Amino acid sequence: MAKVGMREWIAAGRAIAAGDLLRYGSHSNFTNRFEQRLSALVGAKHALTVNGGTSALICALAAAGIGPGDEVLVPAYTWMATAAAPVAVGAVPILVDIDESLTLDPSDLESKITPYTRAIIPVHMLNLPCDMDAIMAIAKKHNLLVIEDACQAVGVKYKDRYCGAIGDAGAFSFNKYKNINIGEGGALVTSDDRLFARARNYHDLGSLVRDQEATFNEPAFVGVNMRATEIEGAMLNVQLSKLQPMLNRWRKRRAIMADTLSRSKAFKVSPHNDPKNAVSLTIIFDNESDAEAFAQKHGLIRVFDTSKHIYTNWEPILCQRTFHSKMNPWDWAKRPIEYHEDMCAKTLDILKRSCRVNLAARYPTFAACIKAERMVA
Repeated sequence: MAKVGMREWIAAGRAIAAGDLLRYGSHSNFTNRFEQRLSALVGAKHALTVNGGTSALICALAAAGIGPGDEVLVPAYTWMATAAAPVAVGAVPILVDIDESLTLDPSDLESKITPYTRAIIPVHMLNLPCDMDAIMAIAKKHNLLVIEDACQAVGVKYKDRYCGAIGDAGAFSFNKYKNINIGEGGALVTSDDRLFARARNYHDLGSLVRDQEATFNEPAFVGVNMRATEIEGAMLNVQLSKLQPMLNRWRKRRAIMADTLSRSKAFKVSPHNDPKNAVSLTIIFDNESDAEAFAQKHGLIRVFDTSKHIYTNWEPILCQRTFHSKMNPWDWAKRPIEYHEDMCAKTLDILKRSCRVNLAARYPTFAACIKAERMVA
C-alpha cells in the first residue's frame, strides 16, 4: 500500500483553507485537477472521482446500461465487491475460474457466456494484469462490454497500456490497501463520452445543474450520491505524484526476486501476463501442503487464506440474499442461477497452491535480494 504522510496533511489543509470542500464550489479545483492528471496518465478521455472502488464499479455498470435480466462474468477470486456490483444494478454475477496467473481464465470465460451475458469484469488482482488481449477478443466476438476492475492495480501496465483504460470503462480504488491511498475513495475512467455522461449523472443523484460541464445530450435520470470532496481530491494529487516512483521500485525488486526464485526446483514463479511490466510476484507449488508449509516458514501469504477474496466466502452471493426480497436480481434472471462451493474447483486448487511474495518495498533493495536467496536456500 502507499504511505500517507506530511504532504497529504498539507494538501488537505490547503483544501480546507480554500473554503469550498464541495468539488463544485466556486474556488474548487483539486478534484478536477486530479481527474485531468489521472485520465492523462492512463490514456483515457475521462475520469470521474467517486467515494470508493465499489462505487466506481456500480457506477460504470449503471452507466453502461447493465440491469435486470443481464448476466455479468466475474472471476471466482476477487474482493466480493466485484460480484456485488452487478447485484446493485439488478444483474447477476456468473463466476469464472482463474488460471495460474491468478486472473480470469479466458477459456473458462468463453464457456460461461450465454445469450443473457452483457458484460465481463476482468480483475487485475494483486497488481497482476489479466490477459486483456484474449479477453478483449472474446468480448468483441460476443459483443460484450468490458468493465475492468483495476482497484488493486492503479498505475499498472499491461503491454504498455494501463489497466483500467483498455476496456469500455475501468474502476480504481484508493482505500488504505491500494497503490493510491487516501483511506477510502475511487475513480471511474472511460473514453466513451456517453458512458461518462451517464456515470456523472448516476454518481450525482441525476443532477445536471453543473453547467460548466457538457452533458453530451444525455437526459437526466435518477441516480445516487457517490461524490468526492475537495479534501479527497487534494490528497489524491499528492498520492498520484508518488505512484510511478513507487511502482518503478516494485518493478525492479520484482525482477531481482523473480530471477533468484526461478532457480528453485521446489516451486515455480507463477505465470504473468506481462513480465516486463510486472510489479507483483507470486509462486506456485505442485501441492497445497508444500505451499502451506513454505508460507509458514517464510512468513508469506498463501493466497487461499484471504477471506472474502474467494467466492466460497461470499455468503450473500452464494445465498442470493439482498436487503429486500422484491429487490432480488436472481428472481429477475432469465434462467435459474445456482452457486455451490465447489463450482470453481480449479480456482480453489490454484489458490491453495499459490503464495504471494512480499517485495519488501519499504526496505533497501539488498534486503529483498537477501530474502529471496534465503527462500531458495
